[in-house]
Amino acid sequence: MKHWKAYIERQRPEYLHVTIPPETAADIVVVIPCYNEPALFDTLHNLRASDSPKANVLTVIVFNSSVLSNENAVRQNKISYEQAVLFADRYNKPGFGFFSLLFEDLPRKHAGVGLARRIGMDLAVEHFLRNGKPRGVIISLDADCTVSANFFTTIWEAFSHDKSLNTTIHDFRHRLEKDGPVPESAARQYEAYIRYFRTMLEYTGFPCYYHTVGSAFAVSAEAYVRVGGMGRQQGGEDFYFLQKIFALGNIRELKDTRVFPMARLSDRVPFGTGPSLQKIKDEPEGNIRAYSEKSFHILKEFFDMKDVFFGKDPQSAEAMTKALHPSLQQFLKEIDFPGLVRDCNENSASPATFRKRFFHHFNAFRIIKYLNRVHPDPFPYESFASLVDKY
Repeated sequence: MKHWKAYIERQRPEYLHVTIPPETAADIVVVIPCYNEPALFDTLHNLRASDSPKANVLTVIVFNSSVLSNENAVRQNKISYEQAVLFADRYNKPGFGFFSLLFEDLPRKHAGVGLARRIGMDLAVEHFLRNGKPRGVIISLDADCTVSANFFTTIWEAFSHDKSLNTTIHDFRHRLEKDGPVPESAARQYEAYIRYFRTMLEYTGFPCYYHTVGSAFAVSAEAYVRVGGMGRQQGGEDFYFLQKIFALGNIRELKDTRVFPMARLSDRVPFGTGPSLQKIKDEPEGNIRAYSEKSFHILKEFFDMKDVFFGKDPQSAEAMTKALHPSLQQFLKEIDFPGLVRDCNENSASPATFRKRFFHHFNAFRIIKYLNRVHPDPFPYESFASLVDKY
């Protein structure tokens, strides 16, 4: 755990001026960023009702607002913070509790859900370090989520049985606000699209195919520190963070435990659930557009070739791609595929290390860049209504 200490010492002290009470001796820390969430206590009561694992659990709520936050949001944060403190006084018990933090006037450049998650998760690492908990687990959740009864027990069992497990990915299904603006069809389409994209990535042979939902994963403190912690992005922080975690390997999908986020329209972040639901709702027929299956088939043909590039000079490797679809050939030309092959071979002593290096270059970011490059020409987007029943 020596490198944990070095990690904590590198963090900004103004975000670590409050520490988690060491007497909680938490083995699991749940981190919930909270901004203007009057329904937070539905989540907290739900966590209280969940089955208890054979571990100490602490839920840390990070109330946060920026220098630009409006007065109503700041006021709601203060009210919720004070209520959360009283909630903890009433319901905390040995082995299971709640702890609240209030951060106001966060800098405009970094304020947002990414920074709030990072603050809570860094404090979890500091707590595990202080208490000598090398197998501490950090669970990422949102303030509008409920969970299945076996949430804690299943996650703890997974990490307890595999000491080298880096992260668990959890199933999810969105809840709908009563009389809210989101039609159930939009929520189910969005879920099906996430599963479609995940399934197609796995089909191509891409090793990091798991879905990246910020309220649906847990990570070992060791893995968290190894990748440098949560990013401070104001949206999509879960995607960027999990790509780094996936590269470590040893990931497990827990399909028998589930989170239930609220399906809500939102403009707080540039992409994610809220904007995606708004986009579906705004479509003329209420159907999301999906990347074509054909574009994934072509990518699979390329990924299936990866091993033959090992030990080959760049020109020979490029010649081997001539049978691929012209759109993929053009994309490979634009990203200097021969140069990438050279880098992979110069830094690989075996086919296994070559494959790892190969997918370091052909990561999720580059796959999305390829998909955007080939849509809508030559591959038209498909109406997801034609695919939704499959996923």
